Amino acid sequence: MKFIKMFAAGATVLASAAALAACGNKNSGSQSQTLNWMDSAEIPTMDISKVTDNTGINQLNNVEEGLYRLGKDEKLENGIAKKTVVSKGGRTWTFTLRNAKWNDSSPVTAKDFVYSWRRTVNPKTASQYAYLFEGIHNATQISSSKAPVNSLGIKAEGDHKLVVTLDKRIPYFKLLMGFPIFFPQQQKMVEKYGSKYGTKSNTIGYDGPFVQKGWNGSNNSWQLAKNKNYWDKGKVKLNTINYTVQKTPSTAYNLYQSNKLDATSLDSNQTKQLKGKPGYTLRDAGATTYLEFNQAKNKDLKNADIRRGISMAINRQALCNSLGGSNRPATSVTAKNLTKVNGKDFTDMVNDKTYVTYNPKKANATFQKGLKALGKKSITLSVLSDDTDAGQKTTEALQSQLESNLKGIKVNVQNVPFKTRLNRSQTGNFDIVVTIWGADFADPISFDDLFTSKNAQNDGKWSNTKYDQLIADSKTTASTSKRYQDLASAEKILMNDSGVAPLYYQSNAWLVRPSVKGIVYNVSGANYNFKEAYIK
Repeated sequence: MKFIKMFAAGATVLASAAALAACGNKNSGSQSQTLNWMDSAEIPTMDISKVTDNTGINQLNNVEEGLYRLGKDEKLENGIAKKTVVSKGGRTWTFTLRNAKWNDSSPVTAKDFVYSWRRTVNPKTASQYAYLFEGIHNATQISSSKAPVNSLGIKAEGDHKLVVTLDKRIPYFKLLMGFPIFFPQQQKMVEKYGSKYGTKSNTIGYDGPFVQKGWNGSNNSWQLAKNKNYWDKGKVKLNTINYTVQKTPSTAYNLYQSNKLDATSLDSNQTKQLKGKPGYTLRDAGATTYLEFNQAKNKDLKNADIRRGISMAINRQALCNSLGGSNRPATSVTAKNLTKVNGKDFTDMVNDKTYVTYNPKKANATFQKGLKALGKKSITLSVLSDDTDAGQKTTEALQSQLESNLKGIKVNVQNVPFKTRLNRSQTGNFDIVVTIWGADFADPISFDDLFTSKNAQNDGKWSNTKYDQLIADSKTTASTSKRYQDLASAEKILMNDSGVAPLYYQSNAWLVRPSVKGIVYNVSGANYNFKEAYIK
């Protein structure tokens, strides 16, 4: 999913201290069970079929529920599904659903899942996550307009039995079921609000632990309130979560100090000063920040040596030092500590550092080779990133390093709000963009799938036939070891061609009030699960 960078790497929207304070709970107290939480970006959408970003997905994970919930340490727990039966060969999954309700007291049924999945794969919806349904019977044909929507391999057998048919075994299928894109949707709400569905708190239905209130589509504060109709409401201890959006580290820390916030993300200076203090917490984001090169818009970037030269001219460790937290230089696009293969991290299998190692001399020589092939002595490029203090630090560092190390390059920087950056990325309105992708589930395919030729998230339009074939092979082989080898081989191609240039693996430093207990944080999927959180 697309991330907004936290303070350690940039935030997004500024809310005034007065607005934040208005939402504060002076007691921060155990009596009201009210949690005051911050986010680093406004919500782009609450539409399950259209969400792509971390902020929206974390919201949906706490106000909606699917077949499973992602619990502690990436372990799946039963959600709406109370029983699951898998056929021999793994191609038919039968889910028995519990008696659950939407917040308006109407029942959650198998038909709500059927409707939701069909809506997402329908090409008219233009979901950027439709590719995740690949392997479910006819999903790919439907999303490419080659089969009717009602031929998708999902059917309701009464209200409480859901049957899913796969064209092939999907090794990570159960993990997918805990990701919000596969959650149910209330058909009557979609039809009632049409294009306005998911654009405000009151335009969707809720079947999760909380309901959202007070979001008007563009404001920077809202609430989550306990859902009185949630099937497992007895385990939900918080009555209210007050959310506020802000990006100024000093403001957030001051609000934390005055009990107006129960958690704050820290910038690089605060990280150094507060490390080891009560509540200091490091959050591994399961995310990688990388540069995407727009080969469709800027033909100069189609030259691999231009891209390789840019990648080798970046001092990633210096960039990490300036951003704080515990960000680490990245040598792969798949995040570190996401997947173990025979006891070792998957990224060790990629291990091609030729063009991700800082080497100014080689970088310039390679870049000059590219310029010669283009018949040019110089080129001008723009680097796009978020409109934030640390986002600006990132683009400024890139501008300085590239212009210092590469003869004949002129770099302009463009820093815009998160929603604007997402829109410009998706519409191809950039030369180079600083992108962050977080794992949707704990598997390398969550990253590697992005760079296949026809993936909707492939904003740079890099394309490689061998890469596409290896990703396709990884989805059909019955051998787990061959599957990981195919993925690693594909990623080596991506790194060798500098299809993208990884910058760093993201990790954020926080202060979380010690009285806040029971929060489940995971590095993949929806990061935060507040279902059983409480104030001690």
